[in-house]
Amino acid sequence: MLSIKEKVGYALGDTASNFYWAVFSTYLFIFYTDIFGIPAAAVGTMMLVTRLIDAFTDPMMGALADRTQTRFGKFRPYLLWGIIPIAAAGVLTFTVPDVDDSQKLIYAYATYIFMMLAYTFINVPYGALLGVMTANTQQRTTLTSFRFIGAFSGGILVSQFTPTLVKYLGNGNEQVGWQLTMGLYGLIAMCLFFVTFISTKERITPPQTTPTPVKQDIADLLSNKPWLVLFVLALIIMMTITLRASVGTFYFKYFVGREDLIGNFAGAYMISLAIGAALTPIMTRYVDKRKLLMILMSIVAVLSGLFFLIPADQIILMFVFQCTIGLALGPKSPLVFSMYADTADYSQWKTGRRATAMVFSAAAFSQKLGGAFAGAMMGWILGAMGYAANQQQSDGSQLGIVLLMTLIPAAFAVIAVLIIRIYPLSNQQLDKVHQDLGYTDLKSGSQ
Repeated sequence: MLSIKEKVGYALGDTASNFYWAVFSTYLFIFYTDIFGIPAAAVGTMMLVTRLIDAFTDPMMGALADRTQTRFGKFRPYLLWGIIPIAAAGVLTFTVPDVDDSQKLIYAYATYIFMMLAYTFINVPYGALLGVMTANTQQRTTLTSFRFIGAFSGGILVSQFTPTLVKYLGNGNEQVGWQLTMGLYGLIAMCLFFVTFISTKERITPPQTTPTPVKQDIADLLSNKPWLVLFVLALIIMMTITLRASVGTFYFKYFVGREDLIGNFAGAYMISLAIGAALTPIMTRYVDKRKLLMILMSIVAVLSGLFFLIPADQIILMFVFQCTIGLALGPKSPLVFSMYADTADYSQWKTGRRATAMVFSAAAFSQKLGGAFAGAMMGWILGAMGYAANQQQSDGSQLGIVLLMTLIPAAFAVIAVLIIRIYPLSNQQLDKVHQDLGYTDLKSGSQ
Protein backbone atom coordinates (compact mmCIF):
# COMPACT_ATOMS: atom_id res chain seq x y z
CA MET A 1 0.00 0.00 0.00
CA LEU A 2 1.45 3.37 -1.03
CA SER A 3 1.63 5.98 1.70
CA ILE A 4 -0.18 9.29 1.44
CA LYS A 5 3.21 11.01 1.52
CA GLU A 6 4.40 9.11 -1.54
CA LYS A 7 1.13 9.69 -3.40
CA VAL A 8 1.26 13.42 -2.73
CA GLY A 9 4.95 13.55 -3.63
CA TYR A 10 4.25 11.86 -6.93
CA ALA A 11 1.30 14.16 -7.60
CA LEU A 12 3.46 17.26 -7.19
CA GLY A 13 5.41 16.20 -10.28
CA ASP A 14 2.32 16.75 -12.41
CA THR A 15 1.60 20.00 -10.62
CA ALA A 16 5.05 21.05 -11.84
CA SER A 17 4.35 19.80 -15.37
CA ASN A 18 1.12 21.78 -15.52
CA PHE A 19 2.88 25.05 -14.96
CA TYR A 20 3.72 24.39 -18.61
CA TRP A 21 1.02 22.09 -20.01
CA ALA A 22 -1.86 24.21 -18.69
CA VAL A 23 -0.26 27.31 -20.20
CA PHE A 24 0.03 25.51 -23.53
CA SER A 25 -3.56 24.28 -23.39
CA THR A 26 -5.19 27.53 -22.34
CA TYR A 27 -3.04 30.47 -23.39
CA LEU A 28 -0.39 29.47 -25.94
CA PHE A 29 -2.58 29.74 -29.03
CA ILE A 30 -3.94 33.17 -28.18
CA PHE A 31 -0.42 34.27 -27.11
CA TYR A 32 0.91 33.39 -30.56
CA THR A 33 -1.94 35.11 -32.42
CA ASP A 34 -2.69 38.18 -30.28
CA ILE A 35 0.70 38.97 -28.70
CA PHE A 36 3.39 37.26 -30.77
CA GLY A 37 1.61 38.27 -33.98
CA ILE A 38 1.46 35.02 -35.96
CA PRO A 39 -1.58 34.29 -38.20
CA ALA A 40 -3.98 31.71 -36.77
CA ALA A 41 -3.52 29.24 -39.64
CA ALA A 42 0.27 29.41 -39.30
CA VAL A 43 -0.01 28.73 -35.56
CA GLY A 44 -2.17 25.69 -36.22
CA THR A 45 0.33 24.30 -38.73
CA MET A 46 3.25 24.95 -36.37
CA MET A 47 1.56 23.07 -33.54
CA LEU A 48 0.93 20.08 -35.77
CA VAL A 49 4.45 19.99 -37.23
CA THR A 50 6.04 20.32 -33.80
CA ARG A 51 4.00 17.46 -32.38
CA LEU A 52 4.84 15.24 -35.35
CA ILE A 53 8.48 15.62 -34.33
CA ASP A 54 7.40 14.11 -31.01
CA ALA A 55 6.45 10.99 -32.96
CA PHE A 56 10.16 10.25 -32.93
CA THR A 57 11.39 11.91 -29.74
CA ASP A 58 8.81 10.42 -27.35
CA PRO A 59 9.56 6.76 -28.17
CA MET A 60 13.29 7.57 -28.23
CA MET A 61 12.96 9.06 -24.75
CA GLY A 62 11.01 6.03 -23.59
CA ALA A 63 13.67 3.68 -24.94
CA LEU A 64 16.41 5.73 -23.26
CA ALA A 65 14.63 5.75 -19.90
CA ASP A 66 13.93 2.01 -20.04
CA ARG A 67 17.65 1.40 -20.55
CA THR A 68 18.81 3.78 -17.83
CA GLN A 69 20.41 2.17 -14.77
CA THR A 70 21.32 4.29 -11.73
CA ARG A 71 21.27 3.81 -7.99
CA PHE A 72 18.17 6.02 -7.95
CA GLY A 73 16.33 3.83 -10.45
CA LYS A 74 15.44 4.14 -14.12
CA PHE A 75 13.06 7.07 -14.12
CA ARG A 76 13.53 9.20 -10.99
CA PRO A 77 16.92 10.71 -12.05
CA TYR A 78 15.30 12.48 -14.99
CA LEU A 79 13.27 14.54 -12.52
CA LEU A 80 16.56 16.21 -11.62
CA TRP A 81 18.30 16.16 -14.99
CA GLY A 82 15.38 17.82 -16.76
CA ILE A 83 14.75 20.70 -14.36
CA ILE A 84 16.96 23.39 -15.93
CA PRO A 85 16.13 22.63 -19.60
CA ILE A 86 12.37 22.90 -19.07
CA ALA A 87 12.66 26.12 -17.05
CA ALA A 88 14.84 27.73 -19.74
CA ALA A 89 12.60 26.53 -22.56
CA GLY A 90 9.53 28.03 -20.92
CA VAL A 91 11.02 31.51 -20.81
CA LEU A 92 12.38 31.33 -24.37
CA THR A 93 9.07 30.12 -25.80
CA PHE A 94 7.22 33.10 -24.33
CA THR A 95 9.81 35.65 -25.42
CA VAL A 96 8.85 37.87 -28.37
CA PRO A 97 11.99 38.73 -30.40
CA ASP A 98 12.38 42.12 -32.09
CA VAL A 99 12.63 40.75 -35.65
CA ASP A 100 10.54 40.69 -38.81
CA ASP A 101 7.54 38.38 -39.28
CA SER A 102 9.37 35.58 -41.10
CA GLN A 103 12.11 35.48 -38.48
CA LYS A 104 9.47 35.54 -35.75
CA LEU A 105 7.94 32.39 -37.18
CA ILE A 106 11.34 30.68 -37.34
CA TYR A 107 12.01 31.68 -33.72
CA ALA A 108 8.59 30.39 -32.66
CA TYR A 109 9.23 27.03 -34.34
CA ALA A 110 12.69 26.70 -32.79
CA THR A 111 11.70 27.60 -29.24
CA TYR A 112 8.48 25.59 -29.31
CA ILE A 113 10.35 22.50 -30.52
CA PHE A 114 12.90 23.05 -27.74
CA MET A 115 10.03 23.39 -25.27
CA MET A 116 8.48 20.10 -26.38
CA LEU A 117 11.83 18.30 -26.24
CA ALA A 118 12.47 19.58 -22.71
CA TYR A 119 8.96 18.61 -21.65
CA THR A 120 9.41 15.12 -23.11
CA PHE A 121 12.78 14.66 -21.40
CA ILE A 122 11.28 15.08 -17.94
CA ASN A 123 7.63 14.10 -18.40
CA VAL A 124 8.03 10.71 -20.11
CA PRO A 125 10.12 9.25 -17.25
CA TYR A 126 7.76 10.90 -14.76
CA GLY A 127 4.77 9.19 -16.35
CA ALA A 128 6.57 5.85 -16.52
CA LEU A 129 7.37 6.08 -12.81
CA LEU A 130 3.70 5.36 -12.08
CA GLY A 131 4.02 1.94 -13.70
CA VAL A 132 6.80 0.78 -11.35
CA MET A 133 5.60 2.17 -8.02
CA THR A 134 2.88 -0.47 -7.51
CA ALA A 135 1.23 -3.40 -9.30
CA ASN A 136 -2.15 -3.01 -7.60
CA THR A 137 -4.67 -1.81 -10.18
CA GLN A 138 -6.85 0.00 -7.61
CA GLN A 139 -3.75 1.60 -6.08
CA ARG A 140 -2.72 2.68 -9.57
CA THR A 141 -6.11 4.29 -10.07
CA THR A 142 -5.75 6.04 -6.72
CA LEU A 143 -2.20 7.13 -7.55
CA THR A 144 -3.26 8.47 -10.92
CA SER A 145 -6.12 10.29 -9.22
CA PHE A 146 -3.62 11.94 -6.87
CA ARG A 147 -1.45 12.67 -9.90
CA PHE A 148 -4.19 14.44 -11.79
CA ILE A 149 -5.47 16.26 -8.72
CA GLY A 150 -1.94 17.62 -8.63
CA ALA A 151 -2.07 18.30 -12.36
CA PHE A 152 -5.39 20.10 -12.21
CA SER A 153 -4.29 22.01 -9.11
CA GLY A 154 -1.39 23.37 -11.14
CA GLY A 155 -3.82 24.00 -13.97
CA ILE A 156 -6.17 25.91 -11.65
CA LEU A 157 -3.37 28.19 -10.49
CA VAL A 158 -2.14 28.77 -14.03
CA SER A 159 -5.60 29.33 -15.50
CA GLN A 160 -6.75 31.65 -12.74
CA PHE A 161 -3.64 33.73 -12.08
CA THR A 162 -1.70 33.86 -15.34
CA PRO A 163 -3.55 36.88 -16.80
CA THR A 164 -3.11 38.75 -13.52
CA LEU A 165 0.58 37.84 -13.23
CA VAL A 166 1.26 38.90 -16.82
CA LYS A 167 -0.28 42.30 -16.18
CA TYR A 168 1.36 42.75 -12.77
CA LEU A 169 4.87 41.55 -13.62
CA GLY A 170 4.85 43.25 -17.00
CA ASN A 171 3.52 46.51 -15.57
CA GLY A 172 1.41 46.97 -18.68
CA ASN A 173 3.90 45.36 -21.08
CA GLU A 174 2.43 41.94 -21.93
CA GLN A 175 5.57 40.70 -23.64
CA VAL A 176 7.71 41.33 -20.56
CA GLY A 177 4.91 40.02 -18.36
CA TRP A 178 4.89 36.67 -20.13
CA GLN A 179 8.67 36.32 -19.83
CA LEU A 180 8.68 37.00 -16.10
CA THR A 181 5.62 34.85 -15.46
CA MET A 182 7.21 31.85 -17.14
CA GLY A 183 10.42 32.48 -15.21
CA LEU A 184 8.43 32.35 -11.97
CA TYR A 185 6.66 29.18 -13.04
CA GLY A 186 10.03 27.63 -13.85
CA LEU A 187 11.34 28.24 -10.33
CA ILE A 188 8.23 26.72 -8.77
CA ALA A 189 8.37 23.68 -11.09
CA MET A 190 12.03 23.06 -10.21
CA CYS A 191 11.18 22.83 -6.50
CA LEU A 192 8.19 20.54 -7.08
CA PHE A 193 10.09 18.10 -9.31
CA PHE A 194 12.78 17.83 -6.62
CA VAL A 195 10.13 16.93 -4.02
CA THR A 196 8.81 14.20 -6.33
CA PHE A 197 12.32 12.82 -6.75
CA ILE A 198 12.98 12.47 -3.02
CA SER A 199 9.53 11.15 -2.03
CA THR A 200 8.95 8.31 -4.52
CA LYS A 201 10.32 4.78 -4.91
CA GLU A 202 10.59 2.36 -7.84
CA ARG A 203 9.46 -1.15 -6.81
CA ILE A 204 8.80 -3.12 -10.01
CA THR A 205 11.86 -4.12 -12.01
CA PRO A 206 11.87 -6.05 -15.30
CA PRO A 207 13.64 -9.40 -15.61
CA GLN A 208 17.42 -9.01 -15.83
CA THR A 209 17.98 -9.97 -19.46
CA THR A 210 19.90 -8.56 -22.39
CA PRO A 211 18.20 -5.28 -23.41
CA THR A 212 15.87 -5.77 -26.35
CA PRO A 213 16.27 -3.66 -29.49
CA VAL A 214 14.11 -0.55 -29.67
CA LYS A 215 12.45 -2.03 -32.76
CA GLN A 216 11.32 -4.97 -30.63
CA ASP A 217 9.83 -2.61 -28.01
CA ILE A 218 7.88 -0.82 -30.74
CA ALA A 219 6.75 -4.13 -32.23
CA ASP A 220 5.52 -5.24 -28.79
CA LEU A 221 3.49 -2.04 -28.51
CA LEU A 222 1.92 -2.46 -31.93
CA SER A 223 0.86 -6.01 -31.04
CA ASN A 224 -0.65 -4.87 -27.72
CA LYS A 225 -4.35 -4.39 -28.56
CA PRO A 226 -5.35 -2.82 -25.20
CA TRP A 227 -2.56 -0.25 -25.60
CA LEU A 228 -3.54 0.52 -29.20
CA VAL A 229 -7.13 1.21 -28.15
CA LEU A 230 -5.96 3.50 -25.35
CA PHE A 231 -3.60 5.33 -27.70
CA VAL A 232 -6.42 6.28 -30.06
CA LEU A 233 -8.81 6.96 -27.20
CA ALA A 234 -6.42 9.34 -25.40
CA LEU A 235 -5.80 11.20 -28.65
CA ILE A 236 -9.52 11.75 -29.27
CA ILE A 237 -10.34 12.76 -25.71
CA MET A 238 -7.38 15.14 -25.60
CA MET A 239 -8.77 16.86 -28.68
CA THR A 240 -12.02 17.39 -26.77
CA ILE A 241 -10.24 18.74 -23.69
CA THR A 242 -7.81 20.96 -25.61
CA LEU A 243 -10.49 22.51 -27.81
CA ARG A 244 -12.64 23.43 -24.82
CA ALA A 245 -9.68 24.86 -22.89
CA SER A 246 -7.98 26.78 -25.71
CA VAL A 247 -11.10 28.06 -27.47
CA GLY A 248 -12.52 29.25 -24.15
CA THR A 249 -10.15 32.22 -24.23
CA PHE A 250 -11.35 33.22 -27.71
CA TYR A 251 -14.97 32.47 -26.77
CA PHE A 252 -15.02 34.91 -23.87
CA LYS A 253 -12.89 37.56 -25.56
CA TYR A 254 -14.72 37.70 -28.88
CA PHE A 255 -18.14 35.99 -28.54
CA VAL A 256 -19.14 36.86 -24.99
CA GLY A 257 -17.20 40.14 -24.95
CA ARG A 258 -15.93 39.64 -21.40
CA GLU A 259 -12.17 39.24 -21.60
CA ASP A 260 -12.00 39.93 -17.87
CA LEU A 261 -13.70 36.58 -17.19
CA ILE A 262 -11.20 34.40 -19.09
CA GLY A 263 -9.17 33.56 -15.98
CA ASN A 264 -12.27 32.80 -13.90
CA PHE A 265 -13.78 30.63 -16.63
CA ALA A 266 -10.56 28.66 -17.14
CA GLY A 267 -10.01 28.36 -13.40
CA ALA A 268 -13.55 27.08 -12.77
CA TYR A 269 -13.04 24.48 -15.50
CA MET A 270 -9.79 23.29 -13.94
CA ILE A 271 -11.40 23.08 -10.49
CA SER A 272 -14.16 20.88 -11.88
CA LEU A 273 -11.58 18.68 -13.64
CA ALA A 274 -9.71 18.30 -10.33
CA ILE A 275 -12.89 17.34 -8.47
CA GLY A 276 -13.71 14.79 -11.14
CA ALA A 277 -10.23 13.31 -10.85
CA ALA A 278 -10.53 13.16 -7.06
CA LEU A 279 -13.80 11.24 -7.28
CA THR A 280 -12.38 8.62 -9.66
CA PRO A 281 -11.23 6.02 -7.06
CA ILE A 282 -14.68 6.10 -5.47
CA MET A 283 -16.41 5.58 -8.81
CA THR A 284 -14.12 2.71 -9.86
CA ARG A 285 -15.07 0.79 -6.73
CA TYR A 286 -18.57 0.41 -8.12
CA VAL A 287 -18.22 0.81 -11.89
CA ASP A 288 -15.77 -0.89 -14.27
CA LYS A 289 -13.25 1.53 -15.81
CA ARG A 290 -14.39 0.86 -19.36
CA LYS A 291 -18.09 1.34 -18.57
CA LEU A 292 -17.37 4.44 -16.49
CA LEU A 293 -15.47 6.08 -19.35
CA MET A 294 -18.36 5.39 -21.72
CA ILE A 295 -20.86 7.00 -19.35
CA LEU A 296 -18.71 10.06 -18.75
CA MET A 297 -17.89 10.72 -22.40
CA SER A 298 -21.58 10.36 -23.27
CA ILE A 299 -22.32 13.12 -20.75
CA VAL A 300 -19.60 15.29 -22.32
CA ALA A 301 -21.07 14.76 -25.78
CA VAL A 302 -24.59 15.76 -24.75
CA LEU A 303 -23.58 18.82 -22.72
CA SER A 304 -21.10 20.08 -25.32
CA GLY A 305 -23.81 19.86 -27.95
CA LEU A 306 -26.30 21.76 -25.78
CA PHE A 307 -23.63 24.42 -25.12
CA PHE A 308 -24.12 25.54 -28.74
CA LEU A 309 -27.59 26.82 -27.80
CA ILE A 310 -26.44 29.10 -24.96
CA PRO A 311 -26.83 32.83 -25.86
CA ALA A 312 -23.87 35.19 -25.43
CA ASP A 313 -25.44 36.93 -22.42
CA GLN A 314 -26.09 33.77 -20.34
CA ILE A 315 -22.75 33.76 -18.54
CA ILE A 316 -23.89 31.84 -15.45
CA LEU A 317 -25.29 29.07 -17.63
CA MET A 318 -21.96 28.89 -19.49
CA PHE A 319 -20.11 28.42 -16.20
CA VAL A 320 -22.57 25.74 -15.05
CA PHE A 321 -22.26 23.76 -18.28
CA GLN A 322 -18.47 24.12 -18.41
CA CYS A 323 -18.04 22.95 -14.82
CA THR A 324 -20.35 19.97 -15.35
CA ILE A 325 -18.40 18.99 -18.46
CA GLY A 326 -15.19 19.35 -16.43
CA LEU A 327 -16.55 16.99 -13.76
CA ALA A 328 -17.23 14.40 -16.47
CA LEU A 329 -13.83 14.87 -18.16
CA GLY A 330 -11.82 14.93 -14.91
CA PRO A 331 -11.75 11.14 -14.38
CA LYS A 332 -10.47 10.54 -17.92
CA SER A 333 -6.81 11.06 -17.11
CA PRO A 334 -6.66 8.91 -13.94
CA LEU A 335 -8.60 6.15 -15.67
CA VAL A 336 -6.62 6.10 -18.91
CA PHE A 337 -3.16 6.36 -17.31
CA SER A 338 -4.02 3.64 -14.80
CA MET A 339 -5.09 1.51 -17.76
CA TYR A 340 -1.78 2.28 -19.52
CA ALA A 341 0.07 0.81 -16.54
CA ASP A 342 -2.14 -2.27 -16.86
CA THR A 343 -1.17 -2.61 -20.54
CA ALA A 344 2.52 -2.58 -19.55
CA ASP A 345 1.83 -5.56 -17.28
CA TYR A 346 -0.14 -7.24 -20.08
CA SER A 347 2.74 -6.76 -22.52
CA GLN A 348 5.23 -8.32 -20.09
CA TRP A 349 2.85 -11.24 -19.51
CA LYS A 350 2.37 -11.76 -23.23
CA THR A 351 5.97 -11.30 -24.45
CA GLY A 352 8.22 -11.81 -21.43
CA ARG A 353 9.58 -8.32 -21.99
CA ARG A 354 8.75 -5.09 -20.16
CA ALA A 355 9.20 -1.58 -21.56
CA THR A 356 7.31 0.64 -19.12
CA ALA A 357 8.72 3.95 -20.32
CA MET A 358 8.03 3.03 -23.94
CA VAL A 359 4.38 2.43 -23.06
CA PHE A 360 4.10 5.77 -21.29
CA SER A 361 6.17 7.72 -23.82
CA ALA A 362 3.89 6.62 -26.61
CA ALA A 363 0.95 7.49 -24.35
CA ALA A 364 2.39 10.97 -23.84
CA PHE A 365 2.81 11.27 -27.57
CA SER A 366 -0.86 10.38 -28.01
CA GLN A 367 -1.81 13.23 -25.68
CA LYS A 368 0.49 15.65 -27.48
CA LEU A 369 -0.78 14.57 -30.87
CA GLY A 370 -4.36 15.08 -29.74
CA GLY A 371 -3.47 18.58 -28.58
CA ALA A 372 -1.67 19.20 -31.87
CA PHE A 373 -4.63 18.12 -33.99
CA ALA A 374 -6.87 20.33 -31.87
CA GLY A 375 -4.51 23.29 -32.29
CA ALA A 376 -4.21 22.71 -36.02
CA MET A 377 -7.98 22.46 -36.36
CA MET A 378 -8.41 25.69 -34.42
CA GLY A 379 -5.91 27.55 -36.55
CA TRP A 380 -7.19 26.31 -39.86
CA ILE A 381 -10.88 26.84 -39.05
CA LEU A 382 -10.34 30.29 -37.57
CA GLY A 383 -8.12 31.27 -40.49
CA ALA A 384 -10.62 29.98 -43.04
CA MET A 385 -13.50 31.81 -41.35
CA GLY A 386 -11.70 35.17 -41.27
CA TYR A 387 -10.27 35.46 -37.74
CA ALA A 388 -8.39 38.73 -37.16
CA ALA A 389 -6.47 39.20 -33.90
CA ASN A 390 -7.55 42.00 -31.53
CA GLN A 391 -10.41 43.13 -33.77
CA GLN A 392 -14.19 42.82 -33.91
CA GLN A 393 -14.82 39.39 -35.41
CA SER A 394 -17.01 38.73 -38.45
CA ASP A 395 -20.12 36.55 -38.16
CA GLY A 396 -18.19 33.70 -39.79
CA SER A 397 -15.29 33.99 -37.39
CA GLN A 398 -17.63 34.09 -34.38
CA LEU A 399 -19.44 30.99 -35.67
CA GLY A 400 -16.10 29.21 -36.00
CA ILE A 401 -15.23 30.04 -32.39
CA VAL A 402 -18.62 28.79 -31.15
CA LEU A 403 -18.43 25.55 -33.16
CA LEU A 404 -14.93 24.85 -31.85
CA MET A 405 -16.26 25.32 -28.32
CA THR A 406 -19.41 23.21 -28.66
CA LEU A 407 -20.44 20.91 -31.51
CA ILE A 408 -16.95 19.87 -32.64
CA PRO A 409 -15.87 18.68 -29.14
CA ALA A 410 -19.25 16.96 -28.85
CA ALA A 411 -18.53 14.99 -32.02
CA PHE A 412 -15.13 13.87 -30.70
CA ALA A 413 -16.74 12.77 -27.43
CA VAL A 414 -19.14 10.55 -29.38
CA ILE A 415 -16.20 9.01 -31.25
CA ALA A 416 -14.49 8.36 -27.90
CA VAL A 417 -17.51 6.39 -26.66
CA LEU A 418 -17.37 4.17 -29.74
CA ILE A 419 -13.64 3.54 -29.24
CA ILE A 420 -14.00 2.64 -25.55
CA ARG A 421 -16.43 -0.14 -26.48
CA ILE A 422 -13.63 -2.22 -28.03
CA TYR A 423 -11.15 -2.02 -25.08
CA PRO A 424 -10.49 -5.73 -24.34
CA LEU A 425 -8.67 -5.89 -20.97
CA SER A 426 -11.03 -6.86 -18.13
CA ASN A 427 -10.39 -6.82 -14.38
CA GLN A 428 -10.56 -10.63 -14.32
CA GLN A 429 -7.87 -10.91 -16.99
CA LEU A 430 -5.69 -8.42 -15.13
CA ASP A 431 -5.91 -10.55 -11.98
CA LYS A 432 -4.62 -13.55 -13.93
CA VAL A 433 -1.83 -11.44 -15.49
CA HIS A 434 -0.64 -10.23 -12.08
CA GLN A 435 -0.84 -13.70 -10.59
CA ASP A 436 1.21 -15.21 -13.42
CA LEU A 437 3.80 -12.42 -13.14
CA GLY A 438 4.15 -12.96 -9.40
CA TYR A 439 2.95 -9.46 -8.50
CA THR A 440 0.59 -10.68 -5.80
CA ASP A 441 2.96 -9.52 -3.05
CA LEU A 442 3.19 -6.07 -4.59
CA LYS A 443 -0.58 -5.94 -4.93
CA SER A 444 -0.98 -6.60 -1.23
CA GLY A 445 1.59 -3.94 -0.43
CA SER A 446 4.29 -6.15 1.11
CA GLN A 447 6.98 -4.66 -1.09
